[in-house]
Amino acid sequence: MSQKLVKFIFYKVLGWKMVGAFPGHINKMVIAVAPHTSYFDFFLGVLVRAVLNEPINWIGKKSLFDSPIGWFFRWMGGAPIDRSKKSDTVAATVKIFKSRSIFRLALSPEGTRKKVDRWKTGFYFIAKAAEVPIVLVAFDFGKKQVKFSSPLIPTNHKEADLAEYHQFFEGVEGYHH
Repeated sequence: MSQKLVKFIFYKVLGWKMVGAFPGHINKMVIAVAPHTSYFDFFLGVLVRAVLNEPINWIGKKSLFDSPIGWFFRWMGGAPIDRSKKSDTVAATVKIFKSRSIFRLALSPEGTRKKVDRWKTGFYFIAKAAEVPIVLVAFDFGKKQVKFSSPLIPTNHKEADLAEYHQFFEGVEGYHH
């Protein structure tokens, strides 16, 4: 699909807009996308990636990539993580960061589509260990906007950092069925 058509669909047909800028000049980052309330988030993410025309990656269990459609998951930016043994997902993901010249890992800090009281902190520890910034991305279905933060460097003050990240998402409305 041409980028012109993708932009037409995103901006004109669906009526979405982008607030802030995706830091395309940064080759390695963790992209924390929230809120994750529906499988529609995945399709919006694919559309946003096409509008930006930037490579954006994700991780998934190794067995997905060993399947007959594993090529499709790789083509979509996926990277396999072996979770069959007692492996350390943070360390395995950092290894991927170290092995590639471009790796922009998108994930949901909630870790699920259900409402959660606390985020999982793997995204934070991955960014710290890989020594890459975190870019916060809000999918606000209420305002029909995708909002980008500036790149944020995790400090040694996890609780303060997470509080700042949560502020970015205040008032953002996820998709409701």
